[in-house]
Amino acid sequence: MSSEEAAAAPAKTGTDDDGMSWWYRWICKIAGVLGGISCATMGIWNCVTVNPLNIAAGVWMVVTALVLFLCEVPFCCQFIEFANAVAARADRLKPWQKALFYCGMALFPVFLSFSITTLFGNAITFATGVLYGLASLGKKGDAVSYARLQHEKQAGTTDETVP
Repeated sequence: MSSEEAAAAPAKTGTDDDGMSWWYRWICKIAGVLGGISCATMGIWNCVTVNPLNIAAGVWMVVTALVLFLCEVPFCCQFIEFANAVAARADRLKPWQKALFYCGMALFPVFLSFSITTLFGNAITFATGVLYGLASLGKKGDAVSYARLQHEKQAGTTDETVP
């Protein structure tokens, strides 16, 4: 291993081995940005009321939008000093951890104040969590290897004969 390769090895992040392709990672990031926009707008709209539970749900939605922007597109939050540190930590999370985090943050305001505003405002954020959850399931196998496995299973052979 040369000195250049040794210097480049620690620079790898955990996103290379999480099983997500580049286009799926971009879909998740775009969904996160759209979820942040919908949470922010509906959260502000939800705060224009007298009901304290609606105000609390609206504030939570705005905080959720900020967290989504910090985790998915930190260059939008350049005015926040710790944005790059939060983004680096979020990139090290596994997809199932992001899925639980995003879905939990999206469900809390719905349970706090169930309304159309909270439902539609958090729908895309919840969908982002679902996309990350699907990514944690892994890649789907191809049909040829599945058919070979089924054929071997029916023939009664073991896995030891498979090259």
